[in-house]
Parts: sequence; C-alpha cells; structure tokens
Amino acid sequence: MAKRPASSLLFEGSEWNFATLSRAYDAIEAIAIGEMGLDVYPNQIEVISSEQMLDAYSSVGMPLMYQHWSFGKRFVFESHLYRKGYRGLAYELVINSNPCITYLMEENTMPMQALVTAHAAFGHNHFFKNNYLFRQWTDASAILGYMDFAKKYVAKCEERHGPAAVEEILDAAHALMDQGVFHYRRPPRLSSEKVTERARERLEYEEQTYSDLWRTLPTAGGNAGIEAAEQEALERKQALNLPEENLLYFLEKHSLILEPWQREILRIVRVIAQYFYPQGQTKVMNEGCATFVHYFIINRLFDQGRMSEGAMLELLASHANVVFQPDFDDPRFSGLNPYALGFAMMQDIERICTRPTDEDRDWFPTIAGNGDWRGTLLDAWENHRDESFILQYLSPTLMRRFRLFHLTDRADERFCEVASIHDERGYSAVRAALARNYDPGVNRPDIQVIDVDLLGDRQLRLRHRVKSGILLNESDRDATLAHVRRLWGYNISLSGVDAETGASLYECSATEA
Repeated sequence: MAKRPASSLLFEGSEWNFATLSRAYDAIEAIAIGEMGLDVYPNQIEVISSEQMLDAYSSVGMPLMYQHWSFGKRFVFESHLYRKGYRGLAYELVINSNPCITYLMEENTMPMQALVTAHAAFGHNHFFKNNYLFRQWTDASAILGYMDFAKKYVAKCEERHGPAAVEEILDAAHALMDQGVFHYRRPPRLSSEKVTERARERLEYEEQTYSDLWRTLPTAGGNAGIEAAEQEALERKQALNLPEENLLYFLEKHSLILEPWQREILRIVRVIAQYFYPQGQTKVMNEGCATFVHYFIINRLFDQGRMSEGAMLELLASHANVVFQPDFDDPRFSGLNPYALGFAMMQDIERICTRPTDEDRDWFPTIAGNGDWRGTLLDAWENHRDESFILQYLSPTLMRRFRLFHLTDRADERFCEVASIHDERGYSAVRAALARNYDPGVNRPDIQVIDVDLLGDRQLRLRHRVKSGILLNESDRDATLAHVRRLWGYNISLSGVDAETGASLYECSATEA
C-alpha cells in the first residue's frame, strides 16, 4: 500500500495540540454537514483530565450539579475500579445542551480525539437536536442555566437550613426520581375564565332540562349516602387531576407539610429526571446513530487521504471493541450491546436502501431500493424511539446475524419453550418481543396517586398496576414508601392490582412510627 503524502494528512502520530484538533474538527464538520446532511447545535469542545471525567461520571454527567453524598460515593467507586484497572473511562462525554458540550479526555491519542469528535460532537449532537423525544421533553438552551440555578439554590438552602435537612429532602426525592416524570403530554390547564364559563353552561343546561316531576319520585333510601360519597370522591379527584402518574409533582404541589424551599428542591430533582427521560428510551438509536456517523466520517477521511493507515487501524480496533457483541455463554455477556444493535441496524438500513434482496422488498417496500439511505436514516433518527425503531426496521437478515429467537418462560412450566424461530411468522414475533423489551411502559412499575382526602384523614392512596405478575421487591418497596411518607407527612397506602383483570393482589402501608 502506497504511503500517503504527509502534507495531505490532518495529523501524524498520536500527539495532539489545539491546532490539530481544530484542523480535524473542520474536516469532520465538512463531511458531517456537507455529505451526511446532519443538523447540529453549535459545538463547545472541552478537554478534561481523567480525574475530571470521573467527577463528571459521579454527577450524572452534568457540568453543573448540586452536592449530594451519593455523588461522592459513586466517585469513590468509579475511581477505585479505574485505578485498579478493572474498568476504563469513556473517551468522551456529551451534554444535550445548546451549545452542545463535548468533553474529550486529554489522555486520548489524536486519532481517538478525531473519532470521538465525530461520534459525540456530530452524531449525538444531531440526535439530541432532531429526535422528537428530545424536542418534546428537553430545552437544550435552558438546561445549563437551570443547573447553575439549582446548584446555587441547594447550596443556599444548606447554609440557611443545614446540610442534614437538605440531604433528607434530596434522599427522598432521589428515591422517587423514576416516579417523578411525565410520560405523556398533559393537556393545558383551563384558565379561570374557561372554568367559570363551563360551570355557567352546565347550570344553564341543568335548568333547561329540569323537571319538577323528579321531585315526586321515591328516594333511594340508604343508597343516597353512598351516591353522595361517590360524587364527593369524583369531584375531589377531578379537582386534584387524579390519577397522577408523576409522584414528585403531586407531592410538590399538594403536600401539606413541605416548606417552600423543600418544594423547590423537589421541583429541581423532578426537572432533572424529566431531562434524562428521553435518553432512557433512545439508547440503541442514539448510540447507533453516533457510531454510524463516526464510522462513515473516518472512512471518508481515509478515502480522501487525510487519515494515515496507522491511525485508521487504531480507530477500527477501537470501533470493533465498541460494537462487539459477546455470545450468550461469554462471561462478558449482559444482554444486547446497544452500540452493536444500533450500528448494525443503521448499516442494514443503508444496505436495504441501496442493495436490497427480494426478502427486503417484501419486508420494507417503502424504503427497499430507494437509493436515499441518508434521507431514510435522518427520518428514522428524527421520528422514532428504540421500541418503534426496532419494530419497524429490524430485518430478518439481522435477526439471523444476531441469531435471535423467542423464548417463553412460564412459572408453572418446568421448561422454557422456543416460541418463535427463523421463519416468516417467527421473524415478526421475535421482532415484536425484542421491541417490547425497550418499551418503558412494560419495564417500569406503573404507580399512580389515585385518591386523597385533604379535608379528611389525608391518607395518600397509591395504586400499582401489576403487569405480567411482576411484583415490587418488598424491602425496596417499603423503603421507598417511607420516603414518600417523609414528604407527605401522613399515612400512605399502596394497593397492587392486576393490570389485566383488576383483581387485588396485595396492599401495604406506611404509617407514622
């Protein structure tokens, strides 16, 4: 292989400086924007040490974060594994903000700096800016300012009320973070004028339809009290907008014991939980998008003669490690690697668009052979989350390559059953089963506030809709209920009902000790 002229290379060797970083960034940007058609936030590239990367790990990856003992605990844990050589550090860290902040490790070689710039500053950046979940649930322009406010506010609360009091509220709020997000868009609240107008229309309708003959009918006797109680409960639930899925929101708005500063801390934790909500639903797509982008860009740089053979070999070795999928009997196996599955699906979409088989034409008639793999990928990145993406784009070719099949495991059966294999019906069942694994509605506990009488006993009633017979771990459940009671101040009851039949499965409570 002929040696490439040094004058055309973006860099030589492994050492880097800010001039080479800038030169590589410009070349990567030209391909990402000009050839791939990516649409990104302005980039802010920062180079940090391994110690600073560990610190970023401990504070959930945010550049600004309030203090809490759990962050220090995680820092010690990650630092111990890193220094013992049991775990490496990420080559980069990227923040969904505007401008998009990408942290590069100063220990990286120059080829790795180029790869992670393509991966994070353009791949992740494009996905953050364009995917519908991030557009719907996050405000990239405001998050850094809000985190700065949150950090200063918590510090001020610690000065005024003491670290122990603030820590107690944060402990309880952190325990409820998974139940502190909205999963669906809420309808806008009616203005006071609208509420008054609807009440007036309802009264007018009742006056027009009223007949004095109803007064002469016999009363229902003992049922009158029951009906009145049911009507009162209905009005109470409507006033509180129950049932409510966001437990932190309900406690913030309706707890009778919290002081204003405590409510604001609950709101801070709730906003952070909502900020991370899209990331949990797009792991395969987000990492697949970024990996596909960096792979395309480094290959284009090599084809243009701007990357040496040595640098390319280093980057391909790193890329292969990222997308490696261990076999089920490998000690390293922990499920499907999101990088491997995501990248394979992106490459497969490119193949289907440009080199389809007859099978592809049967399964994907709208994209097979359309020749526009860039437009197809951009559309998929914008309009899907992991569940819908897999359900729509996972091909039989990939199912064979990953050797996927569907097992059913019933508690009342002695053996597992291979329910679906590689045939026409089996492909559809395997794809649907895999997609369900990425559905947050299936995997998260569905716990809602269903009732509370603020003028009566003030007992907060929660309901857990049990799916597939999977109950909550009792010790974790009881510990979490204790945190709920700390924030509510009165008794808590939790009932478990079967999501399909409505049958009662269990009931427990958290009362004052």
